[in-house]
Amino acid sequence: MSAVDGTARRAVVRISAPGGGYEGDDARFWGSGFFIAPGWVLTCAHVVGMGGGGVLAGETAIDVTDAHLRTTGGRVALVLPPPADPEQPPLRWPLPDLALVEVEGADDAECLWLSDRSAIVPAPISLHGWSRETGELALRFGVGTAAGGDGSDGSAMLLRGEIPVAGCSGGPVVDTGRGAVIGISKGRGHDTAGLAVPVTALRRIANDLPGRDRLHAIIRAHDRHHLRRYRTVGSGGSWTGLQQALRPAPADGFTPVLRTHLFARLAELTPPGTPGEVMALVEEAKRRVIQAPYQPGVEHDPRSWREGVGLLYDLRGGGPKDAAADRDLELEAVMLYSARVAAAVSRLGNPSDVEPLRDLSGWLAVQAEPLPDVIREEIQQILHGGAPVKEEPPAARAAGTRPLVDLGKPERRDVPPRAPVRARADVIVEIDPPLYGSSYPWRVKLLLEGDLITPLCADEEGVPRAGLREALREPLAEALRLGDVGEHLAAVHVVLPRELFDEPLDLWRLSPPGADDDSIDPSALPIGQRRVVVVRDRRRRDRAATPEWNRRWGGTGRGPLTAVPLRREVPVRGHDGPGRESRHAAYARLSDAADCAVPVYCGPVASGPGAVAMDAALAAGHAVVIWRSSATGHTDCADFLHQASLLLGEAENAEGLHRRIRGLRIRCGDPDYPDPEAQWARSICLLFDSPEHPPLPDAPLHAPGVRPGNGPRTTV
Repeated sequence: MSAVDGTARRAVVRISAPGGGYEGDDARFWGSGFFIAPGWVLTCAHVVGMGGGGVLAGETAIDVTDAHLRTTGGRVALVLPPPADPEQPPLRWPLPDLALVEVEGADDAECLWLSDRSAIVPAPISLHGWSRETGELALRFGVGTAAGGDGSDGSAMLLRGEIPVAGCSGGPVVDTGRGAVIGISKGRGHDTAGLAVPVTALRRIANDLPGRDRLHAIIRAHDRHHLRRYRTVGSGGSWTGLQQALRPAPADGFTPVLRTHLFARLAELTPPGTPGEVMALVEEAKRRVIQAPYQPGVEHDPRSWREGVGLLYDLRGGGPKDAAADRDLELEAVMLYSARVAAAVSRLGNPSDVEPLRDLSGWLAVQAEPLPDVIREEIQQILHGGAPVKEEPPAARAAGTRPLVDLGKPERRDVPPRAPVRARADVIVEIDPPLYGSSYPWRVKLLLEGDLITPLCADEEGVPRAGLREALREPLAEALRLGDVGEHLAAVHVVLPRELFDEPLDLWRLSPPGADDDSIDPSALPIGQRRVVVVRDRRRRDRAATPEWNRRWGGTGRGPLTAVPLRREVPVRGHDGPGRESRHAAYARLSDAADCAVPVYCGPVASGPGAVAMDAALAAGHAVVIWRSSATGHTDCADFLHQASLLLGEAENAEGLHRRIRGLRIRCGDPDYPDPEAQWARSICLLFDSPEHPPLPDAPLHAPGVRPGNGPRTTV
């Protein structure tokens, strides 16, 4: 047994029904788990699910027995996903199949090192757990290979080799080449095949604020533990020392020792609010050291500052035999990223961050000394605004104090990272007309800077219209987490077939069905009350942009905006009045409108006369249109045109509409006291359809004889 395996065994526990931890044969044995931080055990949900509703709710204690056969009480703090009926847990627990158990009196527990990045497969692994299959309940281990699937798409990892016997579910999967836990054993397959949950699935805990706080507390305890362990026992008995021994020579650069020190310091800071905040800093650091445009090949979902470091490994020089080829780009990128993290956290202004920021910035200044001058000076400028770091007076050093490091000095000059001025990415939701039947295929993508598009999730078979909101809820929430950076929120561009133009997209919520709809919690608000939500036309994205479309997009961008009725007769005669305008007449009139004119309509446009007029407007090249999606039986058409004209005048140009329309949606959205002066804008919708951004995609497959966008219209 290797040193890695011997050390891993000390952190593995067996999990039993209450009172079962003291019995040798242990008929009440459920499975395995392992310490990831003092007082915290990670296992599979199906292991603790054997205890039923009381255990899953944390009401009934369970027995946790360590490698020294010491048994203490534990309580389940969280299971993912929670079962629909705790009293009847599923026979096959769906992914991620994870549970966190809080253990009493385990502050001195040996803890495993959690990987800071997705698994690199194939990888040599060892698996550890308790089992009684050979007769006696005891610790077992086996070796194998993580052969397929790194779990980055939410699926399980495939394991091959000498997979341990039953009872090891919930035990760790250790990458023996890197000395880190990359997964949790889930179950056995056929012969020597097995399945494991990737450790990155823990990120799912952080999908809400309470979970984010809990994950941060556990990661902080984990990283504190490993720094304390290294300082106490050195290289001989710590995961840091094991990882150092596994490194190929020469063992310099960003070493496990540096990583242990850095992670413990990053863990003390206020955690990132969204994965997008981490990814924005990672991409900035990569672009800086690679010295070339950087486009991520795979989108990642980091929830902690340490995971950002994990995305900076294995960088290479940008050109053959150039100066960068001999530089340690990994170390440079990590140091630059960490300085940018310090600057980003400093801008938050949290008093609890003052001391951790002092510690981190002082440590970075020392570690940056061997780096090239240009990188070292940039780190100093990021941290201190270009001002030289003041020497500590002897008296201060003797007293153990440090000088105050001001991370927000005004003399920062032109040094990055400046405060972000926009979201990292916007979100595109594409919904296609049904290919067959009544199911709408959909895709969710990120629109990054430079019109780079990263696909995230898709269902090409589709769902019925009534199921779109729920099918897209979690993929949309994930995409927004990746796009948001601080106060800068990703916009949502929904590319729709015209029969769905009246779908109330702005009222969609990211919270699960049954959540408190009256909450002012930003995560529970309808998305249209918190961020930009616009409609885009699916049909005309299948062909090159027309000159009219390009011209009118430019006109609305320059302004000033003016209103033109989408249906000429409605503001004067009402919806049922005489003299309805024909399709061709509407096309001719809207073609003659000024380039800065915005068609305005007081009713729905997905069917009936409104759809005819919308078709004419789009054919005439209009890129911005305002209408109401559900205003039926109304008589305020003339007032709507008047109010919309005032709105357009205040906005001046197309970009100026977003903030004003969001404000109207908020004022109309109060279920108890809606603003009477904003009621003209109830269910207001905005077509905001650029012919340039993003570039037109490839046309999708379609059924013979059916062109996308020409599906049957549905009455709303």
